[in-house]
Amino acid sequence: MMSRISHIELDDSNLPPPTPEIEQERKVAIYDLLEDNVFTLPKRDERAVPEGPYHVGLSIRDKRLVFDVLTEAEDKAAEFHLSLSPFRQVVKDYWQICESYFDAVKTMPPSQIETIDMARRGIHNEGARILAERLEGKAEVDNDTARRLFTLVCVLHFGG
Repeated sequence: MMSRISHIELDDSNLPPPTPEIEQERKVAIYDLLEDNVFTLPKRDERAVPEGPYHVGLSIRDKRLVFDVLTEAEDKAAEFHLSLSPFRQVVKDYWQICESYFDAVKTMPPSQIETIDMARRGIHNEGARILAERLEGKAEVDNDTARRLFTLVCVLHFGG
């Protein structure tokens, strides 16, 4: 399948070192994303759209989320900048519930962990929905891809 991400890189050079939990979230999100994703650049005006698979660079520059999309041959395919404002609250909520979850796993019974995990998934779905909405007209993604990309936005935003 050509409409996919084959390589993803996070520019976290200006962020504090991640905690082990955040590093684990990042590794899992990248692995899952590269295993299975849908990422299509829609046709704009009459310009030809470079075919995938794509190499995507994610970074935060000037308080904006930057997607730098290259072809397999490393040619520029697209670049788009998204305001971080719509993500602020959901990212904050997500990290708060993740902290509760990480703590719960150590001390609480499975039923309480499950309740926290369901809340975590709900917030995660909301973040993925916002991301997919913000990408409209720039890139088309499926729900799983939006979820995994949202996790990576959270990892980047954590230090931002």
